[in-house]
Amino acid sequence: MTDASEPAHAANDDGSDPPDLGAIQRDLAAVEAALTALDDGSYWVDEVTGRPIPDEVLAADPVARRA
Repeated sequence: MTDASEPAHAANDDGSDPPDLGAIQRDLAAVEAALTALDDGSYWVDEVTGRPIPDEVLAADPVARRA
């Protein structure tokens, strides 16, 4: 049980901010989508235009879904 006097967003004991669970979930979803695209062969293809995603775009952002 948490202390009611301590806000839920309080910093960790070491003074760092608590992890952003929403951002972690979005990152995980992006990785899962990239792995699915790898499995079905569409990883290198822009999901909107159908054109290839340049290697340098994927190198900079391996979970990119658009060029």
